[in-house]
Amino acid sequence: MMVPRFWKELASIHGRSIAIYLGVGFIVAVHWLTFYASIKLSNASIAATCMAFTSLFTAFFEPLVTRRAFDSREIFFGLAIIPGVALLVGGTPAQMRTGLALGVLSAFLFAIFSILNKRFIDRGAALTITGIDMASGAVCLSIIGPMSPLGPVFVVPGRHDAMLLLALALACTLLPFALSLVALRHLSAFTTALVLNMEPVYAIVLAILIFREQQQLSPGFYAGVVIILAVVFSHPLLTAASSAGGRSDPIL
Repeated sequence: MMVPRFWKELASIHGRSIAIYLGVGFIVAVHWLTFYASIKLSNASIAATCMAFTSLFTAFFEPLVTRRAFDSREIFFGLAIIPGVALLVGGTPAQMRTGLALGVLSAFLFAIFSILNKRFIDRGAALTITGIDMASGAVCLSIIGPMSPLGPVFVVPGRHDAMLLLALALACTLLPFALSLVALRHLSAFTTALVLNMEPVYAIVLAILIFREQQQLSPGFYAGVVIILAVVFSHPLLTAASSAGGRSDPIL
């Protein structure tokens, strides 16, 4: 929002569109809260793996919001992760199930705001939409954050933590968010959601190396992760093969 171009482009956006982006920003804020609550109540591996459910939610809700036909491939791949979900839940310690549920809710919210951004992406520039979403999210967090039952949301960080948080905010939040909006101009929300499924891979590897989280989770959990990732990564391969053959499988 400190970039002059943001204010210039903001003036050209219709008031109704700004209201929509503000609403999307609220959903983004709740997604953040549920995601980090999932980490707090379970662990990083579980919270990140739950984000793979975004593809399932997107397959069913994107056609409704963007007013396009349902794609049988997306429905199939969305349903195919259910066995993985069953193993995932069964392999999660009982005391972490609340965190797992919040992780699934976080994935649902991620799918919803991604779909809404796809639906209304053409009404503004990616940088401007990012600024509106982030501003709305910051205000919402300031309001609902103190109500969190998980303890204080706002803590004054030390210099070292402040630098790390600044790097996370700019390099790992604002920049990826803006780039995802640019991608949504050319790809469906479902396709962009598939990219998110690399997150469990990174998170689980880092969690094992840094936090030794493999000691908290059973082999069933990792079997579920393998099934989920195998399903979502096979989607682009089969889609490419289908496109090369000139086939299309929309339903409705």
